[in-house]
Amino acid sequence: MLRNTLLYLSNQPRIFRFVRNNRLAKHFARRFVAGETVQEALDVVRELNAKGITASLDLLGESVYTEREARAARDEYLQLLDRIRESKVDANVSVKLTAMGLDIDHELCIAIMQDILVRAQAYDTFVRLDMEASNYTDVTLKLFEERLYPAYKANVGVVLQSYLYRTFADVEHMNALRARVRICKGAYKEPASVAYPEKKDVDANYVKCMRELMLKGNYPGIATHDPAMIDEAKRWAKEQGIASDRFEFQMLYGIRRDLQESLVKEGYRVRCYVPFGTQWYPYLMRRLAERPANVMFITGSVVREALHLGH
Repeated sequence: MLRNTLLYLSNQPRIFRFVRNNRLAKHFARRFVAGETVQEALDVVRELNAKGITASLDLLGESVYTEREARAARDEYLQLLDRIRESKVDANVSVKLTAMGLDIDHELCIAIMQDILVRAQAYDTFVRLDMEASNYTDVTLKLFEERLYPAYKANVGVVLQSYLYRTFADVEHMNALRARVRICKGAYKEPASVAYPEKKDVDANYVKCMRELMLKGNYPGIATHDPAMIDEAKRWAKEQGIASDRFEFQMLYGIRRDLQESLVKEGYRVRCYVPFGTQWYPYLMRRLAERPANVMFITGSVVREALHLGH
């Protein structure tokens, strides 16, 4: 019921217009979204950099349905890379292939991504291909391996999700390619035919994949806010003699800021995923709808952080 309600609300333009003009709603959103403009996002990145945290900027947007929309999204990312370069902040970018025309035409999507990666290569920076729902996993990894990675090895990487049964095999394959991987648990609602339905199994697979990536991977991103997973990564690194500069922890903007800062103080690398753009309302509602437990997770995160800072 909650999921359906959130999805319904995410598609209501009148509510979006109201929320965008509501001071309290915008204040809440600004905890998790770095504003609507590139400048606001860069200001947030500067604040993170000052705390020793790097960033990955994610320009919010929905799937596109025309070539014109796909090319407009490309142009926005090219301008974003330019602004990151000009401002000298420590940040890279994250891209969804559906926003670059994947659902329209694969060749169009490849051409657009090549344009973005040429710019990233010129600036010696990095582009992460976000993973979407499981029906996009095969095509995303295939286009990455066959069409993008060969020419831009140092400039492009992928995301793998531990709730999918297939992921450990994908981890081994990406390690063999020496491709950079971000491992996360996954947030989409998936059928039991492709994904572990039980949290304990998702967690167990996450640990298995994380260990393999830390031991044999190419600078993996350990994406989690779970203290137990973070502690296991630290323990595994110590046990296997894995230096702290061989991987990085990755977290979402606005979630467990206290934990992000404490990890930096302990000498670990931390990258914060920073979403921004005018589509922040659908973004927040859809992320909550993907897993309604996220509502309680975010609420609990805010409370835990407040209690931690109060001591």
